[in-house]
Amino acid sequence: MTHPTIERARERVITQALPADRSLLAELARLPAESVPDLLALADDVRALHCGNGIAVEVLYNAKRGGCSEDCHFCSQSARYATDVEPDVLSGVDGFVDAARRAHARGASEFCVVVAVRGPSAKLLDRVCEATRAIKSELPLTVAVSLGILRDDQFPPLVAAGVDKVNHNLETSRRYFPAVCSTHSYDERWQTCTLVKQHGLDLCCGGIIGMGETVEDRIDFLTALQELDPQEVPINFLNPRPGTPYQDRSLVEPVEALRFVALARLALPKAMVRFAGGREITLQGLQDLGMRSGASGIVLGNYLTTSGRGDADDFAMLDRLGFEVMA
Repeated sequence: MTHPTIERARERVITQALPADRSLLAELARLPAESVPDLLALADDVRALHCGNGIAVEVLYNAKRGGCSEDCHFCSQSARYATDVEPDVLSGVDGFVDAARRAHARGASEFCVVVAVRGPSAKLLDRVCEATRAIKSELPLTVAVSLGILRDDQFPPLVAAGVDKVNHNLETSRRYFPAVCSTHSYDERWQTCTLVKQHGLDLCCGGIIGMGETVEDRIDFLTALQELDPQEVPINFLNPRPGTPYQDRSLVEPVEALRFVALARLALPKAMVRFAGGREITLQGLQDLGMRSGASGIVLGNYLTTSGRGDADDFAMLDRLGFEVMA
């Protein structure tokens, strides 16, 4: 018999066409494990209703590895930690374009430029804009950028260059954020996200599950995302990196990882919920089920500093599940 909380969630999110509110999300987050399959099925129904069977495939491009000044505890690109990431210089424009060509050849429709910095210098911003113009002139790709904390005056050049989307993750709840990073604030991240929307760009904003946050933090995180109303919500699961403060963290339990994907779909029914980093080691053989838990997008392997699984396996999974890869 279906749990009554699931039935109330179906009534609210499907029949009434309203997102799950805080109290409902909190109840769903505490459902017994035996009710989670019904929760996943509901989230998949909501995904089908609002997104159909189309899946947006994205490739990330690490345009400058390592050497970041910030102390985000999950990140092996921080210069503050002794990790296996060797700092590199910013790629030239040709490097950006070559990477975009490879992404397109791999079957991606979205290409996200990531630079490990607190925020972009004038030189970096100019390089990204020049590269974006070159990519957009040649390839039918949606171009996203992840450049750290951005100022108001840095957005017009990005818009003029043809950038479609800006990624800037909240990562976790406001309460828990100081345990994740001390070199910049949650408010700085929030301000960047609001500026993205003010300048008419799509906002990609999500975070990482499994950094030591509580269930209440996860609910706070989702309700903050509801306030921001991003077009895309990438969901990552902590992959503890050697040398970082989180190197000894345990992986998220698969049932809780799946539950969170479903909660994100019910909290933001119309958003692209993108299945992202850490999914392979967290879910292993349950990735098919993960894609049937409300996700409508996926990041192919090579997550900046970790490899993920092969493209062929991901595309075979999407085909097996009846998804249609968006061009």
